Amino acid sequence: MSRQTANPTPAGPKPSSLMTLQDVYDELGIAKSTWNDWKNKGRTPKFFRLPNNQVRVRRSDFEKWLDQLEKVSA
Repeated sequence: MSRQTANPTPAGPKPSSLMTLQDVYDELGIAKSTWNDWKNKGRTPKFFRLPNNQVRVRRSDFEKWLDQLEKVSA
């Protein structure tokens, strides 16, 4: 009887492709209050909540959001 000792790697995005809100704040140089203001106005990149209620932003969604902002201001 053999047992498999290695855990399979879960499918899904790499951890580095998910940003915490603090990552977003730091990258944009904004305060939490600015994020909350933008969120209330529907101006944030797409985000989602984990089962533990923490918020994450996919890096790809963040980059697309920034690209859209650049096109609008150009």
